[in-house]
Amino acid sequence: MNQKLIIGIIALIVIGGGFGIYASNNSKSDIMKKEAIVQKEKEVMVAKENIAMEQEKQKESMMNTDASVMTPKTDIMVNKDTSVMAPKTETMVNKETNVMVPKTDTMVKVGSYESYDAAKIARASDTHNVVLFFRASWCPTCKALDGDIRAHLQDIPANLTILDVNYDNSTELKKKYGVTYQHTFVQVDAQGALIKKWSGSQTLSSLVAELK
Repeated sequence: MNQKLIIGIIALIVIGGGFGIYASNNSKSDIMKKEAIVQKEKEVMVAKENIAMEQEKQKESMMNTDASVMTPKTDIMVNKDTSVMAPKTETMVNKETNVMVPKTDTMVKVGSYESYDAAKIARASDTHNVVLFFRASWCPTCKALDGDIRAHLQDIPANLTILDVNYDNSTELKKKYGVTYQHTFVQVDAQGALIKKWSGSQTLSSLVAELK
């Protein structure tokens, strides 16, 4: 083998080896780049998860803060004359007894103004008064008193029941108590016996003043 051939073979081997090393280095570089990209993507995902968790914590914190300051709604009103806070009073009707009574948040016990029923007379006692109010819808003074009582339901004494009697269709009841004209009041005991009869009370307070 001549010297030139040997030198040529050696040169090819050196050049080929150089290309191999270069290709190997390039391959390793690509792998490292890919690994760096994957690592960066992982870091971005972790950062997004941390941000989402932080936002969720902030929402929970805001909800807890709102809940801590929430207070129940109460119906109260201010008395303009005294500037004293007092429960708001409304009128309600008991559907079972047809009783017209004031509705208050403090549930103050008061008397009632309701439609007549013979069974209700039994409420009368030494400590509770029952009065029959013979009222006609066409009677002006009856209307006036009816309006005053309804406007002051909360002022009816707790020991008083006022029974609204229809003057026009209560013939037997009128005979029993000798009622000959409307706007007449009859105070009775638990057996329905007459205690007192009078007429002309124009207001709830004047009616109460007549009680025995």
